[in-house]
Amino acid sequence: MGLGVLEPSKLDTAPGTAFIYDDTSRPAQQGPLESRQLKYDRSGPVPVILVPQPSDDPNDPLNWPLWKRDSILVILSILSVIASTLSPLLAANTVTLSLLFQKDFTQMALATGYHLLGVGVAGFLFVASARVWGKRHLYLLGTILIIISSAWGGATGTNYKSLLWARIIQGVGLAPFEALVNASVGDLYFVHERGKRMAVSNLALFGGAFFTPILVGKITHTIGWPWSFYFIAIFCGAMLPFIFFFVPETAFRRDDSLNTDIRGEESTQHSSPPNRNPMYEVHTNENRQSPDSSIPTSFEKDHFSISENRSTSQVPPKVSFARSLFPFNGRKTDESFFLLVLRPLPLFLHPAILWACLIQGALIGWTVMIGVVLAAIFLGPPLWFDEVHTGYMYTGPFIGAVLGFLLAGLLADWSAKIMIRKNKGVFEPEFRIVLVVAQLVFGCAGLYGFGITANNVTKYGWFWPDFFYALEVIGDIAIEAFTCLLIFKNIFSFALTWGAYHWLVQGGILKVFHVIASVQVGICLLSIPMYVLGKKNRALFSRYDVLKMTHLW
Repeated sequence: MGLGVLEPSKLDTAPGTAFIYDDTSRPAQQGPLESRQLKYDRSGPVPVILVPQPSDDPNDPLNWPLWKRDSILVILSILSVIASTLSPLLAANTVTLSLLFQKDFTQMALATGYHLLGVGVAGFLFVASARVWGKRHLYLLGTILIIISSAWGGATGTNYKSLLWARIIQGVGLAPFEALVNASVGDLYFVHERGKRMAVSNLALFGGAFFTPILVGKITHTIGWPWSFYFIAIFCGAMLPFIFFFVPETAFRRDDSLNTDIRGEESTQHSSPPNRNPMYEVHTNENRQSPDSSIPTSFEKDHFSISENRSTSQVPPKVSFARSLFPFNGRKTDESFFLLVLRPLPLFLHPAILWACLIQGALIGWTVMIGVVLAAIFLGPPLWFDEVHTGYMYTGPFIGAVLGFLLAGLLADWSAKIMIRKNKGVFEPEFRIVLVVAQLVFGCAGLYGFGITANNVTKYGWFWPDFFYALEVIGDIAIEAFTCLLIFKNIFSFALTWGAYHWLVQGGILKVFHVIASVQVGICLLSIPMYVLGKKNRALFSRYDVLKMTHLW
């Protein structure tokens, strides 16, 4: 048992377990010496085994220089900031647009709700498309759709149905960035490099969303609400050349034996000789070597180390710059697109995925709910907020997003590295679950506090609701992103926009938010059994694969 994570009883390893540090105190494993085939990062004082292992192909993104990989992430993050402004675009304008379109608050909230539904449905298809043909064509498509739909949205006049469809198409354009940018971080970086960069991509997706209403309220008051749409079209248009010329395909078809971060028993059996598990073959009883003796040469650019005995199979030529501009550059898997579309559905039966959906998707849903009801809460006496003051209320959540980013950046890598060292160089995915403590402390406190203070703005004014909204956002951002929650998060948020105003009117702000906060506390507490039993769960579902049982693999 490593740091409270129970070991599986029937499998030597479980998918997701990986050796990060070449720890000489780790027990020796049977099998011939394989350490001379491993690549290392020697930029720090301790050699780090690269997970996943890069191939020898110069077109493998893991072999690109770090400056190039970071440049791609910066471009995708800037576009994510612009794209993420779409979801809360109408938050500060709820009252203004309700009067303009002659619709009630629920109908105006649904302009956001259907937008989120568009994100969820499109993401459902785009994730499968990215698996088959890569991500570049989807980033290009998303950028173009955002430009077109934003120009359309600004030109809708008083046509509510036209605005609704523009919002839905905006959601389709947002989907590639919400669904795939974090996956591109996984394409571009090794496990030990991902923490800070994942925090950056999360800040881009979430921080931009909270900064938007601050600007939108002022824009609406000064030059009119259509310009909040037009500016997005303009900025996205300015970024289109950058994504076309400087963001090549990040997906790469790498041999399964190199994906040491996701391999389980089956993959190692297929990629290695019998009775050998390369994840463990760093030392043997007969010949223990220090990390230095097993890594005699280095790559010049990124401090990677590789032995002279590595396989010398023919290395493919580097793809030309002109060819890298193509939207498609071959299939990334032989699997059927339609099977991949259906594949996420049975995964909701997987406890880890269901937990991930609840732990982050629910809190994001509550954040969306606060956003769509904020204008209504402060519309009447004693504050009488207009769109400008309502927009300024998002200053707190934006600060919370930045603080959450800093917290995630500090804790994600720091906590994982400490736990890996204490676990003798072995990384367990459950180590990331400790970050849920931030959600429990900040996120749930923010929900309780917002309900108490927003229920009596005469006593507490605008500051304390805004403060607790910021705390709730800190709890949201501080958790490292989990994939596979796109569908749940957006459909759940859509449902909340449908009923948010009705719930507040019927139940009252205080009661509704106390119930919401208590539900979120219960969800956070599910992390305890998930941490302790997570590895057993991974091993169990490796043996009894839901996808194979449903013939989707």
